[in-house]
Amino acid sequence: MSALPLVLLHGWGSHAGVWADVIARLELGHAVIAPDFPGGGSTASATACTMDGVVDELAAIAPERCVVAGWSLGGQLALLWAHRHPQQVARVVLIASTPRFVSAPDWVHGMAAATLAGFAAELAADPAATLRRFLLLETRGDAQAHAVVRRLDAALAARPPADPEVLARTLDWLRDTDLRAVLPDIRQAVLVLHGDRDRITPPAAAEYLAAHLPQARLVMLSGAAHAPFISDPDVVCKLMTDFCNELQ
Repeated sequence: MSALPLVLLHGWGSHAGVWADVIARLELGHAVIAPDFPGGGSTASATACTMDGVVDELAAIAPERCVVAGWSLGGQLALLWAHRHPQQVARVVLIASTPRFVSAPDWVHGMAAATLAGFAAELAADPAATLRRFLLLETRGDAQAHAVVRRLDAALAARPPADPEVLARTLDWLRDTDLRAVLPDIRQAVLVLHGDRDRITPPAAAEYLAAHLPQARLVMLSGAAHAPFISDPDVVCKLMTDFCNELQ
């Protein structure tokens, strides 16, 4: 089989520039595409007001067959894409992702709803400060936290931040999305990469994904928090390269 393109989807409050170091390190020998997804990043789309809408717009502009990798919210989009367009998505990579971001009586592996509501209120008052707080939460607990903050700062500074209205909309996606019911229907091979010190999406969420996706394998990354592709780029890129090249 010929090598397939790889599509990289960023997380909440960021943009496709966060993938620059990953793209430089990947050894795939074929196309790597990192869009600012419609309705996220520094772009906004009048039609992409829902996650389903974003996925369908991405599917329309992506190669007819590809591997999709997503970080955090991007991982949820990757799962939806694999579910809605299974003929297009050959494989999936999930980095620090979860089927449900917010906790519930039957889901203890998420952020407290009150904490996310606090982010929403702060976002309305001071978007820049809210993004900064979120970045610091992403790196908290990482064995290389100070270095990861610097690297994320540099990557995010390369492009303008998203519009506050877009940030609020995508924060609502994190509040409302629950993908647990669709996991058994996602038949593609899935690589689940997760930091064992993640404070945003707990490691138990990754274990749940690996247990409920029919063809998933889990790699827990020691000492990493919510951005393992920033803190351990060589390890993450080697795992992604090997997983993608299994198709050849």
